[in-house]
Amino acid sequence: QVQLVESGGGSVQSGGSLRLSCVASGFTDNSYRMGWFRQAPGKEREGVALIISNGFTNYADSVKGRFTISEDNAKNTLYLQMNSLKPEDTAMYYCAAGPAGARNTWWRIRTGDYTSWGQGTQVSVSS
Repeated sequence: QVQLVESGGGSVQSGGSLRLSCVASGFTDNSYRMGWFRQAPGKEREGVALIISNGFTNYADSVKGRFTISEDNAKNTLYLQMNSLKPEDTAMYYCAAGPAGARNTWWRIRTGDYTSWGQGTQVSVSS
């Protein structure tokens, strides 16, 4: 069973940066996708970024050019570097893992593609 533990959230001012981390354990599949999602109060959970096991990455339009997803396989850790943060980035951020799936699904960042979730880490950006 895959377990995911996020950390790195906090409170920053607009324009600031944070790096989220997600330590994964229990992985048995070499073909996978991992993603970052966020959920603000009263809103649906939305996809932020994903990475496929072959290195392919994709981002939501709202974070392109500001956020970077990466992984360190030696440390079993997924990262999300967030720069130029805005108040609208305020949310609970979740790490998720699932099978890589078909190549024609890699463009999307949907909750239904993931089978394991972390508990979340809060990010708050003030203006």
